[in-house]
Amino acid sequence: MDDEVQQPEYEVGAGILCLFGRQLKLFRERAGMDRARLGSLTGYSPSTIASFEQGRRIPPPRFIDQADEVLKAGGVLSASKEEVARAQYPAFFRDAAKLEAEAVELHVYDTQLVNGLLQTEEYARAVFAMWQPLLDEGLIEQRVAARLARQEIFGRRPAPHLSFVIEEAVLLRPLGGEAVWRGQLEHLMLIAERRNVVIQVMPLSRGEHAGLAGPFTLMETGDGRRIAYTEVQSDSRVHTERVKVRALERTYGILRAQAHTPTDSMALIEKQLGER
Repeated sequence: MDDEVQQPEYEVGAGILCLFGRQLKLFRERAGMDRARLGSLTGYSPSTIASFEQGRRIPPPRFIDQADEVLKAGGVLSASKEEVARAQYPAFFRDAAKLEAEAVELHVYDTQLVNGLLQTEEYARAVFAMWQPLLDEGLIEQRVAARLARQEIFGRRPAPHLSFVIEEAVLLRPLGGEAVWRGQLEHLMLIAERRNVVIQVMPLSRGEHAGLAGPFTLMETGDGRRIAYTEVQSDSRVHTERVKVRALERTYGILRAQAHTPTDSMALIEKQLGER
């Protein structure tokens, strides 16, 4: 699966975090607690509590629920969980991230880099470090944390069905250097062992190709909605119109037929690792 207009996007997310932080501080002070006491009750250091209150760090959902209970906030803090979680993503991806989190099926075609759901921490950090215009260090760490948080989808129960078609060229590009590249390919092989995950590679040698119009993601939610997501140069769109979604579903079916089988795809990755 994850900033041409980076500063405005960052400010939107930061504004939500700062608002939550102010609320957290007000409830803490009303309860007569210092940061050390709140930290001891929730399992965080005083410096981390300070980062939450100052909007410099994104509090996880578990902490928000704990703080709401400990500070007797009456659900006010917990009500912010969804908006706080969305603040960790670039503005152009926030709607898609919410849908992704609800998906029971997810089908992805990637052309430039390994999908965010499949990235190692090191690969993700390399991707964001290369982003243009350059991101500051704080935003890079925020983006990496958000990307890794999305991967909780693999542990969800009931398990969603996930499939990926990746261009072979993506697997040949050593983003982040040799060690990061090897770690990423090995990670793909491990993820592919999951029963609910299918990974296929589109070979460079294929003379026919249904995906020349670019990458996309298909999602189906638990209530039966079928949605497509497209993104290019931080310009994204969620498609719900049935004609558009059906066309991309048809394209994805052809792509899977044209790509290597899952077994052959893993053999190709293993061969690439052995040749470097």
